[in-house]
Amino acid sequence: MEKIQIRDEFIKLGQLLKLANLVESGAMAKEVIEDGLVKYNGEVETRRGKKIYPGDVVEFNGESVIVTNDN
Repeated sequence: MEKIQIRDEFIKLGQLLKLANLVESGAMAKEVIEDGLVKYNGEVETRRGKKIYPGDVVEFNGESVIVTNDN
């Protein structure tokens, strides 16, 4: 599982997918999220703007990332 470190309190789901290099663009992030291909803490998430906080796990395309905070 890859760790993705953020500086802010949260990151939006679409932004996280791009930051983790799981998708190439915001448009691709929107598409895979709306298609129900992304899981947030084990559940399918279809909202691109879903706030992801440190400790949350996001899964897509067989890869998992956990969000951490540098504070």
